[in-house]
Amino acid sequence: MAKSVGSFLSESAQQAVSTCKGGWRILLDKGPSQFQFWLIALIIGIAAGFAALGFRKGIAWLQSTLYGTDDLTHLHSFANTLPWYMLLLIPIMGGLVVGLILHRFTPDGRVRSVADVIEGAALHEGRVEGREGVASALASLITLSSGGSTGREGPVVHMAGVIASWVSNRIQADGITGRDLLGCAVAAAVSASFNAPIAGALFALEVVLRHFAVHAFAPIVIASVAGTVINRLEFGDVTEFHLPMASALQFYQELPAFLLLGGVCGFVAVALMWTIFWAEDMANHVQAGLKMPRWLRPAVSGALLGALAIWFPHIIGVGYETTSAALTGQLVLHEAIVFAVLKVIAVSITMAGRMGGGVFSPSLMVGALTGLAFGMIATAVFPDVSGTITLYALAGTGAVAAAVLGAPISTTLIVFELTGDWQTGLAVMVSVSISTALGSRLVDRSFFLTQLERRNVHVAAGPQAYLLSMFRVAKVMRPKDHPRAAPEDRLWEMIAEGTYIDGNATLESAMPIFETTGTPFLPVVTLTGEDAPPELWGALFHVDALRAYNRALAATAAEEHS
Repeated sequence: MAKSVGSFLSESAQQAVSTCKGGWRILLDKGPSQFQFWLIALIIGIAAGFAALGFRKGIAWLQSTLYGTDDLTHLHSFANTLPWYMLLLIPIMGGLVVGLILHRFTPDGRVRSVADVIEGAALHEGRVEGREGVASALASLITLSSGGSTGREGPVVHMAGVIASWVSNRIQADGITGRDLLGCAVAAAVSASFNAPIAGALFALEVVLRHFAVHAFAPIVIASVAGTVINRLEFGDVTEFHLPMASALQFYQELPAFLLLGGVCGFVAVALMWTIFWAEDMANHVQAGLKMPRWLRPAVSGALLGALAIWFPHIIGVGYETTSAALTGQLVLHEAIVFAVLKVIAVSITMAGRMGGGVFSPSLMVGALTGLAFGMIATAVFPDVSGTITLYALAGTGAVAAAVLGAPISTTLIVFELTGDWQTGLAVMVSVSISTALGSRLVDRSFFLTQLERRNVHVAAGPQAYLLSMFRVAKVMRPKDHPRAAPEDRLWEMIAEGTYIDGNATLESAMPIFETTGTPFLPVVTLTGEDAPPELWGALFHVDALRAYNRALAATAAEEHS
């Protein structure tokens, strides 16, 4: 027995020594490069943090010039003191400048935002458009300063993506490294913008990268902390919203009410998203029907916003003052309902006019108003088992935002970090889970992914849906002089039958043809004109297309589980 124990201890010691030697070799081989990568992540985090800070300060400066106050949390109170024609003219002029910027510097007159960053991470090796991104950031800054009813997180996230893309291009980063650096920049920008380091890191993983790979966690956290430090050096360790007191959950009797609130908030979030998409389609239809120049479209939206702001200045800007009033219970029931409806209309007008900005801050405001209204009704019906109405407002804030973003984890945490109230986590988590589950069934998972689906970019279903679109047929086909090329006579017969694929198409277009025809290969051609015969490039084999797809799936799985 003693000999057996001794043998076991000896083997354990040898295994421990071998493990330490292996760890030391890994440290020597990969340690310097890993440290270098983390250093780059830190630098990107600092740069993105300063960019977010500069964006916020720029909004404050321009807003003070236009409205007479740089206080983002009390904008509509100051707007009440302005003459009505100023409330009308400021958004119009802001929209006109935005339209001219986007017309000059973007090919489609569209503002880049979070959806484009998600597309860049999935399809473009962590890169986003540079020139268009800078123009979009400037346009969004003007929009948010001149009465646009959106949020600052969208342009900040894309601006961070531009920084990460610039660095990735300079160091010639591969797809994995480029995506990791993109995640670092996004985490830092969100953290610096909202003083929310935990939520910033998880937002980058949950929304942008859409996986929680271990290799990406450390650099993203480093960048997120760097962004938070920059925010706190300027503004201190303060939360965006101040609650009057810690909310109390009346034991567990109130939990069914928060389940119901989650369902209500899910429908409200879907209504917000559907209204934005409907307004965008309507604006496209009106623009085409009237043959309106695209640079004029934001100015028209600015006119509608200005007209609405004359009577309801609460819809101007990010809306933090109204959100704070809802979270502290300073509104009555009809105000909460009316302001929520008006905010949805104002956000839809702003987004349909392509004025720029994000949807996170508006969803916080709509959620806080929805939760407050629900809480007032619930506490009036069941006063003996009810806590405070502000608890419902807090839960509604997270529930609507989580359903819009499709990010229940990071949204739950960002609500805690924005308010500093960690005592009511159970209520918020219950509401967020129900609203997200409901909202994701009625749209394509989130507002951003639905935006991409509307552009025929199929990211929502996962890599298996969008990887095929990353391979051009010309890159996978076998040319005519390939040793195992398809018989050229047979290829011309198939072309005459109308069975072929354009060389500039992607495998996403080719695979359905394989499925319907059952052929082992397709002629690859280019069409030179209506009367000219097609030019034969070669053949795309079904087995080659499947092999490329399988390799891409394996690489994606390896990245997500590394």
